[in-house]
Amino acid sequence: MDRDAREFGSEGFERTKQLERQGDSERYAQLTENRPRLPADDPLSTFSIDVDTASYANVRRFLASGRLPPRDAVRIEELVNYFRYDYPQPAADKPFSVTLEVAACPWHAGRRLVRIGLQGRDIDRRERPAGNLVFLIDVSGSMAAANKLPLVKQALSMLVEELTENDSVAIVTYAGDAGLKLPATSGDQKQTILAAISGLSSGGSTHGSAGINMAYEQAAERFIAGGVNRVILATDGDLNVGVTGNEALVDLIRQKAAGGTFLTVLGFGEGNLQDEKMEKIADNGNGVYAYIDGAREARKVLVEQLTGSTITIAKDVKIQVEFNPAQVLAYRLLGYENRLMAAEDFRNDKKDAGEIGAGHSVTAIYEITLAGGADGGTATGAEPLKYQPQPAAAAQPVEGKPSRELLTVKLRSKRPDGDTSVLEESALTDRGGSFAEASVDLRFAAAVAGFGMILRGSDQKGEATLPMVAAIAASALGPDQGGYRAEFLDLVRKAQALRDGGE
Repeated sequence: MDRDAREFGSEGFERTKQLERQGDSERYAQLTENRPRLPADDPLSTFSIDVDTASYANVRRFLASGRLPPRDAVRIEELVNYFRYDYPQPAADKPFSVTLEVAACPWHAGRRLVRIGLQGRDIDRRERPAGNLVFLIDVSGSMAAANKLPLVKQALSMLVEELTENDSVAIVTYAGDAGLKLPATSGDQKQTILAAISGLSSGGSTHGSAGINMAYEQAAERFIAGGVNRVILATDGDLNVGVTGNEALVDLIRQKAAGGTFLTVLGFGEGNLQDEKMEKIADNGNGVYAYIDGAREARKVLVEQLTGSTITIAKDVKIQVEFNPAQVLAYRLLGYENRLMAAEDFRNDKKDAGEIGAGHSVTAIYEITLAGGADGGTATGAEPLKYQPQPAAAAQPVEGKPSRELLTVKLRSKRPDGDTSVLEESALTDRGGSFAEASVDLRFAAAVAGFGMILRGSDQKGEATLPMVAAIAASALGPDQGGYRAEFLDLVRKAQALRDGGE
């Protein structure tokens, strides 16, 4: 077993296990990593988009404190989607643009990486529609720590400074019960709103369902047709009174979301972070989930990305990729394990999917094995068939016709207030480009995905190592507005130091 596998493998994470023995009660949904699939058997890969970024900030929190994250805290798509990429703005009549790119895979010789990128339409904040916001704040006893309620107050105060007279804010708090801390107040009454936030204190149990009910009632009372109607939930997710089970909470939040109010879930704190619960609430509430590990992340989510965090430009966005078996022997989607959908759900407009906000981007990466390619025409990692012959590797593309399609990407999305989806299609051909010839963005996204695989102890990581990830990232920093890519490189080095220190 190589060194990365030993330190980060599925049987590893000794530091994390030690934390669990010491009483750490954080909860993460168990993920079963995507395996290679054969287009001859499964030509369609279908999933909901995901613009959540909570996993990246949470991984950063672990590494900054000198600990390795639990493997299920690492969701590769959320790591990749934390960063902005230079995707073009969409046409005037489209909510988002689509970018497709293919290049060599750096960790599996002979294989290819396909990048699918969606870019949501930017909206100037001066053109932001009127906002009807309800802050739903957990003030239970579990929120007393400095990185919980005090940070919540700091974060929401940043958002308040961005509001105008066109906006209104109500504040609902919950502990043992729910209460209306501040009735709907104009966004230009900043001192009144800030005073209400400043006066919050923690104590008691956590009756989250009561708070959810009251917050959505407040949003419904001042619903703005064509405006921004959103509940912003700030919590550690530790709900222990009222409706507390994940499935019951999902049912409740689905009922509330049907009224047209969207949701932002902000996770805070450590030790008892209920990540699984918060992710489920956001996914089923037409929402987005971010983890706030400090003031810088609060500013990124609530100020720098204000329009994306509050304005939904398309909902129920689904991606379906059809692979050409004459060109592709096997494919594997990196991440999105908890966003997979049945192929028939792609056309079913009753099936919920993810939302995309103004200016948000979504990136998905596939690793593919070409039919008859340099990888030997075998789908390493795919289980052999028992009851029928293995699909024969298709012939190499005919010489002189290198533009034959690898795949077709199909997208369905609805308007924020719509019920009927619109279909778009884009095809991709492979020109045989090397990894070095790929765009800066593909190379950086690949580095982030490789980092996620290593942290998860993936048996699909091939030759990926932390030094490889660091080298790729260092060569693909690009303009790096805000310094977030450079920060990623620092996290890779922290992980390397933890690995070296464990030897």
